[in-house]
Amino acid sequence: MSEVKLFGAWFSPFVKRVEMALNLKGVEYEYIEEDLKNKSPLFLQYNPITKLVPVLVHNGKPIFESTVILEYIDETWEGPSILPKDPYERAMSRCWAKFVEDKACWAAGEEREKAKKEAEEALMILDNEIKGKKFFGGDNIGLVDYVGNFIALWIPILQDVVGFHILTEHKFPNVWKWGDELCNDNFVKKNLPEKEKVSSVLKRAFETGSLY
Repeated sequence: MSEVKLFGAWFSPFVKRVEMALNLKGVEYEYIEEDLKNKSPLFLQYNPITKLVPVLVHNGKPIFESTVILEYIDETWEGPSILPKDPYERAMSRCWAKFVEDKACWAAGEEREKAKKEAEEALMILDNEIKGKKFFGGDNIGLVDYVGNFIALWIPILQDVVGFHILTEHKFPNVWKWGDELCNDNFVKKNLPEKEKVSSVLKRAFETGSLY
């Protein structure tokens, strides 16, 4: 029987996407909550390069970077697919996942206006892409949906915390509807942290300038 460990932090959307993938496949694993202010020697042994969560350890071999881990899980264990079987559709899923990772975020402070413009442009593209679909993966949740989980849950909470709203139902109705569908999906809901707890962490981060 294979040994699987996941090093993570409960409030991280990157960790949560990996947890969902493991649970989707029915993989038994040991979850290890990492203190990101005081990272354990074992964690640093497994990921001395980025020193970031999540880290998946399978039979003693570590894999890091959450999107890479998602693909590894999909290729290693049987169960519902995370990526499409068709090569072209798989490639497009990877492209959209990278787009979400690279573009659908924004900053505050002096860079706020520039970041706001870039985020709005990215959200408009996503709004057009998801139009008429339940999930980016079609009727089933797929790679892009897992990668975009932070847009669905964390971004609306962060907006309320900082009082700076970019993603709204009026501006981006299709992305908003998708986020609502994702967060209220029975499987996803079981794997997401409580909104109040996430809000508390983000408020502290906003006030102190650090998540830790």
